[in-house]
Amino acid sequence: MLTLHRVRGVRLVVDGPPAERPDDTRPGAEYADGFAGEYADGYAVVVDGDRFAAVGPYTELLAAYGERARSREWDGVLTPGRYEPDGAALLEAAYHPDPREADELGSEPIRGEALAALGMTETRWGASARRGLQRLLATGTTALTGPFTRPAVRTAVQRSGLRELPGRRPRTLAVGGPADFAVFAADGSCLATALGGRLVFRRR
Repeated sequence: MLTLHRVRGVRLVVDGPPAERPDDTRPGAEYADGFAGEYADGYAVVVDGDRFAAVGPYTELLAAYGERARSREWDGVLTPGRYEPDGAALLEAAYHPDPREADELGSEPIRGEALAALGMTETRWGASARRGLQRLLATGTTALTGPFTRPAVRTAVQRSGLRELPGRRPRTLAVGGPADFAVFAADGSCLATALGGRLVFRRR
């Protein structure tokens, strides 16, 4: 199925060199993690299955795909998403409480001695990792770094669709490439995250 995503603009490359103009006030001039890339105002993307079918000016894509594509509109800037360099620490050195445990454990990740006192099992690690991954997706994360040594955590990461990278490297929105992207509002908050063309987070 074809989907046309209309946004304010598209950041074509992220995780490149640090922004040379940090005072730039164009929409999307600063990427969420402090890195900048080529920005195209008025651009949109077309997704076909799990791949980008087209990237270009919205008016051109509408003319070419409008009759065949489902349309989505986002009031933000579409980018390849965030990269999380501390993925292993977030998922294997912290426990993300179940909401049902909030009265006892709170809602923030638990680390250190408090974590050691929980007596974690593989099952509990897996459930914690799934909740931690949901937190990452809600921030527009589409890639992270391991390695993940706990089997339950590694399985959760693999099933999430997040791409595991060995380190920060330029990531580009390109025709034929995997449709991993996030849309960020003007205040930097995440409006939506997609992995392989599938929406895995959408702000309500």
